[in-house]
Amino acid sequence: MNARTSAIPESETRTSAAPAQPRRSRFRRVLPLIALLVLAGGAAGGTWYWQVGRFMESTDNAHVGGDIAVLSSRIEGDVVRILVADNQPVEAGQPLIELDRQDWQARRDQAAAALAEAEANIGTLAAQIGQARAQVASAEAQIAEAEAERVRAVADAGRAGTLAQGGYGTREAVDRTVANRRKAEAALTAAQAGLESARGAIPVLEAQSRSASARRDAARAALALAESDLDHTVIRAPYAGIAGNRAAQLGQHVRAGQNLIAVSPTADRLYVTANFKETQLRRIREGQPVELSVDAGGTLHGVVQSLAPATGAQFSLLPPENATGNFTKIVQRVPVRIAVDPGQAVAHLRPGLSVEAEVDTRDDPHGPRSLFGAAAAMIRGR
Repeated sequence: MNARTSAIPESETRTSAAPAQPRRSRFRRVLPLIALLVLAGGAAGGTWYWQVGRFMESTDNAHVGGDIAVLSSRIEGDVVRILVADNQPVEAGQPLIELDRQDWQARRDQAAAALAEAEANIGTLAAQIGQARAQVASAEAQIAEAEAERVRAVADAGRAGTLAQGGYGTREAVDRTVANRRKAEAALTAAQAGLESARGAIPVLEAQSRSASARRDAARAALALAESDLDHTVIRAPYAGIAGNRAAQLGQHVRAGQNLIAVSPTADRLYVTANFKETQLRRIREGQPVELSVDAGGTLHGVVQSLAPATGAQFSLLPPENATGNFTKIVQRVPVRIAVDPGQAVAHLRPGLSVEAEVDTRDDPHGPRSLFGAAAAMIRGR
């Protein structure tokens, strides 16, 4: 084989090597253009990073949040009606679940009867107080009458004694007038005692009236509580949203505090919670614009609403304690609440969806964010 190879003519070897030279020549001519493009791309990328990129703080540790209301029963009873289906939109105050109200209606009627009885007792005592005051006035009149009778009896006794001493009256007349005087004095004493008794009855009746008023207030509070319990037989939506996670079943006996159904807020009341690293918080401030990329599809815009007062680890069930022998430093994250700008197509949003958040921390957040816009802004700045 070596003999055959060595036997190839030299002219053929020169002919096969000839096309390689034009290729190298063309590559040498294109190489400066490639280098120029690379340098231009690097300059543009560097410009974008210096003008925009270094001010962007992003994280994929973010999710859509919403204040979900988990509704439970405040009373005990049987489920008699379920008025909504799963995942059904509901309005604020709309009935969702109804419990048996028969027992609670009876308790309400009982409380109403107790209140009526207490109010009747107050009326009776008021009448008795009025009667006692009339008795006081009558006793005062009786005292005046008894006093007048005593004065007359004393005068009669004096005149009878004077006549008897002068020999013009009899001993019988004197004794009779003296007896009338003593009788009048006793009647006056009895009238005064009756007045004191009538006056003493009034404070007692007034104390009983205050006690009756207290019982009336207690009965009124019991009636209000019974009416509240009766109203709680109907579980209503606290706000407009979507019903879900229904645990109540028709005919089920539920107890107070048992979770029955949940209401999720509508899409326009949702927000985003982004957990940024502590090293990213240096430039993040309230009011800065945020671009949100939803994993379920779509890009939204929002603003930084607030920063949590502590890291997420501090709100956990078992907060970390760094004063231990084995310590490993871990970058902490701080929840940042982001409000979604209104007027966007957010109907597909649901609490719990994953989101990627990017905060623009520039002093002028309305400046261009694209590569060419940043380059143009830099050129204009020159």
